[in-house]
Amino acid sequence: MTNEERLGILHRFRIVSITEGISMLVLVFIAMPLKYIFDLPTMVTYVGWIHGVLFVVYILVMFPTSRKLRWPFRIALMGLIASILPFGPFLFDRKLRKQEHIIEDKM
Repeated sequence: MTNEERLGILHRFRIVSITEGISMLVLVFIAMPLKYIFDLPTMVTYVGWIHGVLFVVYILVMFPTSRKLRWPFRIALMGLIASILPFGPFLFDRKLRKQEHIIEDKM
């Protein structure tokens, strides 16, 4: 696999990861307060559904990404844990950016 392909795979995963992270933050910090403070449960229904779909996409993209990029088990586990924490995808993205810079330096 070429470094360009590795960068493309990593970039796609980073996009999915950040999108999933944003959906989690919108759910926790916007939709949930609207439901419990202002009695507007509809937002949780829609944002929760969108977040659920993005979470599944994150998991389905993470496994092939970790296999193709030959991540150690520890890194893949970090990615799984990051997916369930509100700011986890953004913290994990720092690790991914470092990996991206390493790949770019090899080019």
